[in-house]
Amino acid sequence: MRTRIAYLPLSTYPEAPPDTSVLAAVSFVSSLGYGLQVSTFSVDIPQLYSPMGGLLIDIPGLARAAEDRSKAECRRLQDLVEKAAGTSIPILFKSREVVLGAVLDAAAAEARYCDLSVIPWSGETVLALDMAQSVVFGSGRPSVLVPSSVRAAPVEHVAVAWDGSRVAARALWDSLTLLPEGGRITVLTIRDEKPLSGGDLAALLASSLELRGYNVSPQNLTLGERAIADVLQESALAAGAQLLVMGGYGHSRVRDFILGGATKGVLLDLRLPVLLSH
Repeated sequence: MRTRIAYLPLSTYPEAPPDTSVLAAVSFVSSLGYGLQVSTFSVDIPQLYSPMGGLLIDIPGLARAAEDRSKAECRRLQDLVEKAAGTSIPILFKSREVVLGAVLDAAAAEARYCDLSVIPWSGETVLALDMAQSVVFGSGRPSVLVPSSVRAAPVEHVAVAWDGSRVAARALWDSLTLLPEGGRITVLTIRDEKPLSGGDLAALLASSLELRGYNVSPQNLTLGERAIADVLQESALAAGAQLLVMGGYGHSRVRDFILGGATKGVLLDLRLPVLLSH
């Protein structure tokens, strides 16, 4: 029997993700029945020398203290994950020391070797957003952002934000590996956000998925005065979905990520696990 592996990257500098978010991510992986690869990243701060720097501030000493705290957080996070997972999840731990500023690229590269990535989500830290953007746009694999409010439950029902685009199709087919046979899918199509080619896209996708044995409910939605992120998440929760599936809209120029409106809005106020693919 093939084992699918989820990837959990945990950076510790300048701060680690909140414990509640890490525990929620481990709980989500457990509900999927996946194995887990955990990478903890400590920081290596290059030494900077200045003729005047040592007179007022011990810069090398501050750098060493930050490195020591980062390493200690790696050990603490590993203990946290081990205790949370118990014997229910096969886990592979990796601890890596990376030069300052290199953790995002390192995480995106490692994520390419796993079935999907799981990102502990906290709107309180910039690092969570940076990690999500880097892994979603840089790994070529699907990523699930997990807020701390999530409680473990099997993923039997997903809601798909569907506009017929390439990135939406990529996210949809990536998500189907998470669903059991006969799983439920709610198709959410927003009619007044942008021009859509074709007829009733939600019904068209529903008929295709029903042929594959899924239980599908198409919904055509309108924004009115509401934000697209609010409509998608509220509709997904109202339908009883455990996961919202979206294309990772946007593009990157070197390290400058530009997110589409729906993607950015959801990230700013994450209310349920969201699978993003790009």
